[in-house]
Amino acid sequence: MEEAQQLTRWEGYVDWRNRPALKGRHGGMLAASFVLVVEILENLAYLANASNLVLYLSENMHLSPSKSANNVTIFMGTAFLLALPGGFLSDAFLTTYHIYLISAVVEFLVHEPRGWFIVRNGLIILTVQARSASLRPPECNPPNIPCQEVDGGKAAMLFLGLYLVALGVGGIKGSLPPHGAEQFNEASPQGRKQRSTFFNYFVFCLSCGALIAVTLVVWIEDNKGWEWGFGISTIAILLSIPIFLAGSSFYRNKIPSGSPLTTICKVLVAALINACTCKSPSNAIVNMSTSPSYPAETGKEAEEGTDKATEFNPQPPTESLKFLNRALVNKPVHPVLECTVQQVEEVKIVIKILPIFGCTIMLNCCLAQLSTFSVQQAATMNTKVRSMKVPPASLPVFPVLFIMILAPVYDHVIIPFARKVTKSEMGITHLQRIGIGLVLSIIAMAVAALVEIKRKRVATDSGLLDSASPLPITFFWIALQYLFLGSADLFTLAGLLEFFFTEAPTSMRSLATSLSFASLAMGYYLSTVIVSIVNDVTDHSGNKPWLSGSTINHYHLEKFYWLLCVLSALNFLHYLFWAIPYKYRSTRANE
Repeated sequence: MEEAQQLTRWEGYVDWRNRPALKGRHGGMLAASFVLVVEILENLAYLANASNLVLYLSENMHLSPSKSANNVTIFMGTAFLLALPGGFLSDAFLTTYHIYLISAVVEFLVHEPRGWFIVRNGLIILTVQARSASLRPPECNPPNIPCQEVDGGKAAMLFLGLYLVALGVGGIKGSLPPHGAEQFNEASPQGRKQRSTFFNYFVFCLSCGALIAVTLVVWIEDNKGWEWGFGISTIAILLSIPIFLAGSSFYRNKIPSGSPLTTICKVLVAALINACTCKSPSNAIVNMSTSPSYPAETGKEAEEGTDKATEFNPQPPTESLKFLNRALVNKPVHPVLECTVQQVEEVKIVIKILPIFGCTIMLNCCLAQLSTFSVQQAATMNTKVRSMKVPPASLPVFPVLFIMILAPVYDHVIIPFARKVTKSEMGITHLQRIGIGLVLSIIAMAVAALVEIKRKRVATDSGLLDSASPLPITFFWIALQYLFLGSADLFTLAGLLEFFFTEAPTSMRSLATSLSFASLAMGYYLSTVIVSIVNDVTDHSGNKPWLSGSTINHYHLEKFYWLLCVLSALNFLHYLFWAIPYKYRSTRANE
């Protein structure tokens, strides 16, 4: 009887009450579907603010266009970077289930330590400030009444609200994708295919939330007031919590296995110390007590649907990154530094995926332009579609719609066709998919430069360089670069999420998946750094910096876009250097 009960358990997983997770009851596409619905609401709440934030800071807080763009990139970068602590905590101490709930509550509700609880909310702070004139800078009407930038307590309130939201968003981004991916049995081909489908539809649902944010919510903000948009974001994140909880009885939650950073540091330190102290060959005997635990499928396991890794006979460490093999000695200088082959191989995997992570930062630097300069460009153009005026912040609707169309086509048409042609389970590998995204980003920056040249020519020919009147050119020209960048985002983000989750050791999967969003963060930060460097380098001999002027019409934005195009091309060559020789875990396990 006990043996029969053991066979029905998912090894290494528990339910929301910390009881063993059972096959047939926990996990699967039904459990993951709750995650997909929650992602729609979560991304709606986040992007409803971020998409229009540049204009909000410029118009209501009287920051310059350049400062507004920089503040938005820093805010969005911080939100994505905070996914790393969320992923780390999910792997080390708490489950992804608990980290999501804590992060959602943080985004919605924070208390002050004053002996009693006071309701404070990142979104509520922004809503209150947007509604109350006394919490914003005084109204202005240049040149009669000069504008005064937000400062002092008003600025503190603004950025407190923004970064409370960023804290919650980071925790959600670091826990929600791996929580959904954990619901599938990776030991069977069907489970792996379902997991791939999940990542595609995760990006699809992310785009659904974005579609509502950049259309309905942006329209409400422009026509009813900013406080309405912030209020909708608050309601959306609140609704996501009970929907997530509704799936509790279906989830299987991976048991945390301790800090992955401890293992990484131990192997690196042991290898370094042993390289300096080990002189005798007799001491260079590897500890074979634990072998690499790469998941391998047997006929019985595929039939039963178990996630448990098959047992390996003790194997020597692989020849790649041989320096780390020095961590494996018979008599380490201290028992704490005793390492196993499995631990060394896991650290090797982490080191091998880091260059791929680094090569995607430049693409996300290009994506940062979607919410900064591209919005400001569109604001100078004719945004009318017949009698309806489209808010510039709604421009991301173009890549969002394209992603929503392409994601199902990719999953149900392109991938099945590729599997038949290549006769492989993946069809298109993760790294091929990421590479396609990088190429599309190069094309997008070239298109952006050409469109900006055309926009400025129209402004010059119309004598509207210094005018606030809309230029006689439709904003649909800007949509071209959005389409290419949106396609690049679909290929790269879904590919990165699945690549990091699949390739990372089981004990580090949430942290590794968070690297996808950390790459976004680094891209936003890099965008800010490049803007500053470009302005400093081009500010000489009486010439104005490329990205400075009374209006965006006086910027040399086309030169900036050409620079990003060249940097993206060089980055793609760098990516090929690492991606071409890369061997997937399944390949390494079979060698």
